[in-house]
Amino acid sequence: MNKKFVYPFLAVSLSVSLAACSEKTNATTETNESKEKEDHTVHWSYKGETGPKYWGELDQANSACVNGSEQSPINIEFSKIVTEKKSENTRIQYEPTAFTLVNNGHTVQANATTESNSISVEGKEYKLAQFHFHTPSEHQFNGQNYDMELHLVHKDSNGKIAVLGVMIQEGKENEKFASIWDVLPKDETSKEMTVKEPIDLLGVLPKDQTSIHYNGSLTTPPCTEEVKWIIFEQPIEMSKEQIQTFQQIFPDNHRSVQSLNGRELYKIN
Repeated sequence: MNKKFVYPFLAVSLSVSLAACSEKTNATTETNESKEKEDHTVHWSYKGETGPKYWGELDQANSACVNGSEQSPINIEFSKIVTEKKSENTRIQYEPTAFTLVNNGHTVQANATTESNSISVEGKEYKLAQFHFHTPSEHQFNGQNYDMELHLVHKDSNGKIAVLGVMIQEGKENEKFASIWDVLPKDETSKEMTVKEPIDLLGVLPKDQTSIHYNGSLTTPPCTEEVKWIIFEQPIEMSKEQIQTFQQIFPDNHRSVQSLNGRELYKIN
């Protein structure tokens, strides 16, 4: 080979190789950045610039928090309950079950370890996924909040959600929740804790199961709609000490009531 062509040839080859490496590096970087964006969960809270007022601005996925027409919670005005239906439309099938416990930074949540608990609403079965607490209550009765509110979240085979809402007022100690309150995680947890004793949720629910039904949403981002809400009219009790123990961890973790927007409220006895 003629020597005068060797160096230009090497220079061109090196240049092409470097360009290819650069493209590969850029592609890898873009992939990693894209993955980081996908993996990143937008932080939201109950106060300040990441509070409920701004949930819709934090992420496009939260647009329903601002633009939704069937948002929860609501103020349940008993004068607006226009329809009454019989109890065969709703069936609750609960049994004492083991749960794991987490503090997810927004509430204390108990996750179901089996699918043994379920409810049937309008002929459709929903399995209990988890239950958690808010203070003060998110729903209002005639403009008044309760001390706390319990949400039991269920999902059907298509991922649709039905929530039982139970108001909590100060009274005697709630023994059914004692095993949870004994290990209530004060700080956000990365691992689930096992609750030593099974929880008897059927024993937690009020004896009078008259309930108000309406179509709403999740009360936390992304505020997904088409959620069936069943709110028990009769509250349950927790002791002052139990309520204060939760409030020391979460002084206020409730979303304000949303516009009813003409939705129908109906009662089942």
